[in-house]
Amino acid sequence: MGLAASDPSGFLASPVETLQRRGDELSPVVARIVAEATDRDAIEIAVGLPTSLSGADTPSTTDARMVADAIAAATTIPVRLVDERLSTVSAQSALHRSGRNTRKSRSVVDQVAAVILLQHALDTERSRGTAPGRVVGADGE
Repeated sequence: MGLAASDPSGFLASPVETLQRRGDELSPVVARIVAEATDRDAIEIAVGLPTSLSGADTPSTTDARMVADAIAAATTIPVRLVDERLSTVSAQSALHRSGRNTRKSRSVVDQVAAVILLQHALDTERSRGTAPGRVVGADGE
């Protein structure tokens, strides 16, 4: 799972690290995300919501909602689910163009995908004036 953060002005997303999940155990990952967000005085946490190209749910969609719910339960910082369709594909393409073997660079792919997701969210909010996606706990999420 890639972790990215923005600069304090909310202009530029940067990679932070890749978090490793051990099976269904979310506590260490959630604790690390909350600690990073708290240390950075984050105003929001964006979690990628992987759906199919048609917008339908996938098994990964259910997992992402579970992760977002766990993060939301562990912090008072708002958690937002943001459409991440094609972020991993874009990350793999960018790494491939730079000469990296994406099969051997899974942790880097996850970080680049997190940066792409966050940068898209920042750019969308700046251009529209509203944040993309939905806040966990709102609108049935």
